[in-house]
Order: sequence, then structure tokens, then C-alpha cells
Amino acid sequence: MPIRFASRLDSGPGLVVYITVGDPDLATTRNIALSVIDAGADVIELGVPFSDPLADGPVIQRASERALRHGTTLADVLAIAADLRAARPETGLVVFSYYNPILRFGLERFCAAAEQAGVDGVLVTDMIVEEAGEYLTHLERHNLAPIFLAAPTSPDERVDRIAKASRGFVYAI
Repeated sequence: MPIRFASRLDSGPGLVVYITVGDPDLATTRNIALSVIDAGADVIELGVPFSDPLADGPVIQRASERALRHGTTLADVLAIAADLRAARPETGLVVFSYYNPILRFGLERFCAAAEQAGVDGVLVTDMIVEEAGEYLTHLERHNLAPIFLAAPTSPDERVDRIAKASRGFVYAI
């Protein structure tokens, strides 16, 4: 799966922007995303709000709470992705989520819908490469780039596994 932003990396670093979808509302999310794209963002990470965002800091936790209070769903995130793909086809789009919302939606259904929406990649914060077999199979089937997290404390062998399994980029935490 070619990543829409990979070709830009030849000219220097890319700008990746995270947005919690639905905070403060869906219309504003769309406008914020279009504004940061027009200001030079190469990739938009569309954050799926989750009720237990334990890996996130307080700012994203509160953003998730607000988005969930407004009823934002994974289907809404995919609808925003489709809208952004149509409006700015050159921009990379990554769904940034915990695994639970994807499991509840259905892994195959999610991957098919993400592909249809024009999503480039998927980053699941609590998916570890060592347990990602079925997940990777579904992503590959639907031309979605898996993106894994790597910590500075990760052993070299694990970083190698993460780098080999990831496409587009590795998320360094």
C-alpha cells in the first residue's frame, strides 16, 4: 500500500497532526482538519474517541470525553475520513484508535469501511506486533498500512519486528 505522504519525505520531514474526531463536534473537526491540511499538514491522524484512553495524556482524554458526550462513533470517524479524502486527496489519513472500538465495529467490517473511505493507515495504540497476526491479515487484504508504536526502551530486536511490520512510518513514543 503506497502511503500518500511517503513521497514528500524526500524533501524533508513531514508534518503529522492528530485530531480527536468529534471534539468539539463533527463539523468543527472537519473544518480543523481542512485548515491544518491547507496550512501544510502531510498526514492527519483521526483519533477515535474511547471511554478508557489509558495510553493518552489528559488533553486527549478530555477531548475523548467531550466527543463521546456528543455521541461520536467509529462510523463518524470513517465518514470524516471519506469527506477529507474527497476534499484533499493528496493528504495521508490514518485512523488512530484503541482496539476495542474496532473489535466492537468488527475487524473485517472496519477494514472494508476504512478502505472504502480512503484511509491510508491504521494505528492501534494497544495492538502489539507480537499479537497482530489476524489484524495484519485484515489490514493487508484491504490495502491499509499498519503503523505500530515503538518506545525508546524497546530492545533492538523488538524495534526490528515493529519496523518490518509497519508501513509508512513507525510511531516513536
